Amino acid sequence: MNIGKIPLADWINSGVDWLSQFTGFFNSVTIFFQVIIDGIQWAFDFLPQWVFILVVLALTYWVKRGQKKISFMVFEVLGLLLIWNLGYWRDMTQTLTLVLSSSLIAIVVGIPLGIWMAKSSRAEIVIKPILDFMQTLPAFVYLIPAVSFFGIGMVPGVLASVIFATPPTVRMTNLGIRQVPSDLIEVADSFGSTSWQKLIKLQLPLAKTTIMSGINQTMMLGLSMVVIASMIGALGLGTQVYFAVGRNDAGAGFAAGIAVVIVAIILDRITQSFNKTSK
Repeated sequence: MNIGKIPLADWINSGVDWLSQFTGFFNSVTIFFQVIIDGIQWAFDFLPQWVFILVVLALTYWVKRGQKKISFMVFEVLGLLLIWNLGYWRDMTQTLTLVLSSSLIAIVVGIPLGIWMAKSSRAEIVIKPILDFMQTLPAFVYLIPAVSFFGIGMVPGVLASVIFATPPTVRMTNLGIRQVPSDLIEVADSFGSTSWQKLIKLQLPLAKTTIMSGINQTMMLGLSMVVIASMIGALGLGTQVYFAVGRNDAGAGFAAGIAVVIVAIILDRITQSFNKTSK
């Protein structure tokens, strides 16, 4: 029995072409994303390099209360000075802009979705397969509709990062709220707490550690999209790596890769310290 090939690719292309007609909507989304990106980048450009380093050290000192911090602060100083010396400072701030913009949007979208999943089993049944799809679809595939709808530049890079990095925040928020002991929920109910009061005063505080773990993973996934997003015009350290690959320049690629590693370690340790501080 000869079964014809399902024209899945043609269906998807037709859907993309149909969506491309809504230029007003996509232009509005582009402007919204661009405002966030420009605001964060302006703040980084406004700060001199030495002030930026002091801000990072002050943030580290504050979030690592009661933790060993001197050795890590020395690493931060040496790492940021190395990035400055290599001439990658502007690229580093653009990378941070991409990561922080996508993480901010992912958190704003992901936490409410996670709460909804925790409160509604039907929502969990519907959203879980979507999250599986978002996490398992090859990251390069996100670049195609991003370019079709938003052109090239930082905006499609941020959008692709948001789609790729949102699932951990959603999943961990859902998990954290569901893990709140039922006896505490019963106590809150016995005192006449509303659903909103239980959420704000009980469930979210107790789930904070789990939620922060999801946020940490979201930021790391956003950073992992840096090099991929550089293929569609997103600026930053990923662009340096991408150009080095194109020129077969191992030295330049390794140097830019070291800068990415330094940024990743700093972001990871600071967000983990937020998690430990919240306990």
